[in-house]
Amino acid sequence: MNVILIPGFWWDATLWRDIEPALREAGHEVRALTLPGLGDGDDPAAVGMRDAIDAVIAAVDDVGAPVVLVGHSGGGPIAWAAADARPDRVTRVVFVDAFPLPEGANITDEWVPVDGSLPLPAWEDFDPSDLIDLTDALREEFRARAHPEPVRVAREAMHYVGDADIRRRVPATLIATGFPGAAIREAIEGGHPLMAEVREVRDVDIRDLTTGHWPQLTKPVEFSALLLDVLR
Repeated sequence: MNVILIPGFWWDATLWRDIEPALREAGHEVRALTLPGLGDGDDPAAVGMRDAIDAVIAAVDDVGAPVVLVGHSGGGPIAWAAADARPDRVTRVVFVDAFPLPEGANITDEWVPVDGSLPLPAWEDFDPSDLIDLTDALREEFRARAHPEPVRVAREAMHYVGDADIRRRVPATLIATGFPGAAIREAIEGGHPLMAEVREVRDVDIRDLTTGHWPQLTKPVEFSALLLDVLR
């Protein structure tokens, strides 16, 4: 299986460095992406949501079908938009502490931009559930490796270009970390407006992995095993 790994905010492809070996050893072809604006020397102020989506679409076209997209955090909605454009190639989207956005919604309005980007906030600005298992050493490493996030990727509205019914036939797996899967199911079934898109997806599988928002750092062994189970 071709597996494309899409990082969330502030991260380049190296977020997945402790996850890739297990996937490759299981026989999968793996590509971890660095989205536009997150590479060394990139200008985050020049990058918008469409640039991020187009980068994932280009990767899907490059590796060929079948493809599983794994999107972490802010990378999850971007993965779903790429599946919307290539539903014939994408066989599943795995959302890691993420979910597909409804049409017209954006990822977040949180945090104060600086020169067109969102620097990594102070730890106290995060929900405590995000920081479960994120030790002082991991926090120090995280901050050293973080890149400013393009603010337009966070703030611009999501717009789909494909047929909604076809898009919603793509199976989705939601991996719940800081918030348990039961809470996500309750939000979906309770009609939470941000869950409007995922409610319409025909095949949704919700898995739990009890840790913080960055399981690639805090529980790489367990997270790799869970991903392999989903891929099977």
